[in-house]
Amino acid sequence: MDKAVVIRPAFSPGRRIIAVSDIHGNLPFFQALMDKIRLTPDDILILLGDMVEKGRDSLALLRHVMELSQTHTVYPVCGNCDGLVLRFFETDELDRRFFASYLRWHPESTLRQMAREGGFDQVEDLPRLRRELRAAFPEEWAWLRTMPTIVETEHLVFVHGGVPSLEGMEELDRWGCMKNDDFLGQGHSFDKWVIVGHWPVTLYHEDIPSSAPMILRDRKIVSIDGACVLKVDGQLNALMLPSEASEDFTWTAWDGLPSARALDPQPASEHPLNIRWGRSALELLEEGEELSLCRHLETGREMYILNCYLRRDRSKGLWCEDSTDYRLPVEAGDVLTVARRIKNGALCKKDGVTGWYFGRLSEDLT
Repeated sequence: MDKAVVIRPAFSPGRRIIAVSDIHGNLPFFQALMDKIRLTPDDILILLGDMVEKGRDSLALLRHVMELSQTHTVYPVCGNCDGLVLRFFETDELDRRFFASYLRWHPESTLRQMAREGGFDQVEDLPRLRRELRAAFPEEWAWLRTMPTIVETEHLVFVHGGVPSLEGMEELDRWGCMKNDDFLGQGHSFDKWVIVGHWPVTLYHEDIPSSAPMILRDRKIVSIDGACVLKVDGQLNALMLPSEASEDFTWTAWDGLPSARALDPQPASEHPLNIRWGRSALELLEEGEELSLCRHLETGREMYILNCYLRRDRSKGLWCEDSTDYRLPVEAGDVLTVARRIKNGALCKKDGVTGWYFGRLSEDLT
């Protein structure tokens, strides 16, 4: 069992602290978010794991962060996806159990991106692929090796998945700190702030699909994974503190969606449903042109689902991408980002929350 690697840097008072998690190789989102928050060399940037995998620009993102670390104060924490890339470089233990299948079915993976750049993209001979990657990408390999599992300061703990306790963290299983599903559901509370990513925050919401960071002041936990890359309406969150000793959390996000101004007010709907990943099995009741009426098998609720969100396969049957019947509370003049338009409305976002708007929208503002 590999033990967690814990570092304890001293953060100077008055330096802004910014935490970003689960970029998943989305370099344009990361660059746009850094521009939005006006990142400077005076800031301390914590990258809370899963910088790579799932997105198209994982290798470019990795190199961008490596370059940024030369001019800015950056602490990259290892997530489970980053750990898998490093694991392939380090050992053949997972070749048969994992990588033989994973690399075949994921041409977008960081390792395959590296192999394509080097001109040796193949998955039939993994030992040879490993040797070639080690020879061609020694700097990237070395940089991944330096990533700690946990960053702890006087008032803050940064870890990708989560920890059961702040005592004896060096003895914790490294992988368990990185891949810790449903951390908020485990009932932990702490005497200093624990900031995590890994589990998209929208999975915690049964009713309203929100990608906004969850700040649980009674338990001193902040969860910030906005499902960037994973959801059409996902976003990349930046959690910010004016200094290490502050509890004045603020956040902003980038979702890459076009913006439009609402021209009509709309009240919020009551008793909405948030159909989430892994709990999205459906029965088709009535097929429509843009939306189809479906029954959500877990709750028995009937809901109109965007046809473009419907999926069917042999093992899972009919299911959907994350979907909702929630109507956003909107005031005339609100600026919304727009995920999907239909003939009489749009699936929009406001303050990180996704829902339907059936009023008039201005022309796109972006």
